[in-house]
Amino acid sequence: MTKPYLFVDFEFTMPEDNRERKGFVPEIIEAGVVVVRNNEVHDTFSAYVKPAINPVLSERCKQFLDITQEAVDRGITIQELVAIFMASERQCSSTVVTWGNMDMYVLRNQCLQASIPYPFPSKEIDLSMEHKWFYGTQNQTGLMKALLEFGFSAKGKHHRALDDALTTFEIFKLMEKDKKYLKRPDPSTIGERVDFSRLFAQMA
Repeated sequence: MTKPYLFVDFEFTMPEDNRERKGFVPEIIEAGVVVVRNNEVHDTFSAYVKPAINPVLSERCKQFLDITQEAVDRGITIQELVAIFMASERQCSSTVVTWGNMDMYVLRNQCLQASIPYPFPSKEIDLSMEHKWFYGTQNQTGLMKALLEFGFSAKGKHHRALDDALTTFEIFKLMEKDKKYLKRPDPSTIGERVDFSRLFAQMA
């Protein structure tokens, strides 16, 4: 049995413009999670999350993410989201995979601000960095661009948390396939390189 993975994607609050960017604290407003076991999707989870610091979404945020204030207002709290993650980790500790480091950075900050424990003590993978190192690109590649470079188009909608988590899993599978293809075979033993029976016959 291969180790379980959690493919996680968050969408965040956004300032209205650059004038508000300084000192702005991003908060999770949508969470998408794909639970993978034995290289197959075992379960999925999606929820809107109510921000606490800036509960009213900027117009820029609503338009960019195609999200409504009403949907977020009906969402769960960050405490409830973390409780769901902690319950999942108690059942089975998983490797968390994200595209970029922003998701876990914001989650850590929100846990600190809310005085709640960070739910993921296990290994975390930034797949965008793995992609950069493995393919030797100069810069980190965006999620959709990476998928297009493999010759695939997104089945869902970009900047929908669950769809992006599923896309991250798709890229993970494609990268694993390339890693297997490029992996050097084990070196042969001297016995495999030399036909000893023929050699002994010649010497007899």
